[in-house]
Amino acid sequence: MADPTQIPEPSITRFLFADSRMAIFWLVVRLYVGYEWLRAGWEKIVDPSGVWVGSKAGAAVAGFAKGALAKTGGEHPDVQGWYAWFLRELVIPHAALFSYLVAWGEVLVGIALILGVLTGIAAFFGAVMNANYLLAGAVSTNPILLIGAIGLMLAWRIAGYIGLDRYVLPLVGVPGHAGPMAERILHRHASPAVTPR
Repeated sequence: MADPTQIPEPSITRFLFADSRMAIFWLVVRLYVGYEWLRAGWEKIVDPSGVWVGSKAGAAVAGFAKGALAKTGGEHPDVQGWYAWFLRELVIPHAALFSYLVAWGEVLVGIALILGVLTGIAAFFGAVMNANYLLAGAVSTNPILLIGAIGLMLAWRIAGYIGLDRYVLPLVGVPGHAGPMAERILHRHASPAVTPR
């Protein structure tokens, strides 16, 4: 069996996604995407009609899902059959739960991106929400935010460099290299070695 080979990363991708000189560019992208998520989520949370997180929680999600289900017909439907099943069988029956998840998820992703904390993870969850909106046939700003989120995921090492990640990532560590905080947690929960008698 051949040894695994590591393909070297091109210098342009190292510059774009791992060089701290690009941190200012990713700061601008991060703040824009984060602001859009925070604004959208906050509007849902403070909405006086209560259709997101109030007394009528789930009404907006159910309406959105039913609107998406109306786009499943025709030769080239906007909403594919498998996603229609997801909306019909999981989202609509649990619309209130999804309503809270969407509203608070948008706010939390927005805050994390603005602060630059665990940026790659926050961008991933933002991209998941964008993908769901697009799969439901809602375009709006979702393509732009999805492209921004993908860029932030690729640049996770420096996207939060001008932010809290500059301090958080060295503490918690990165894949393959646990930081001091993660080491303490891992050692605290490690089972003690059994010594033979």
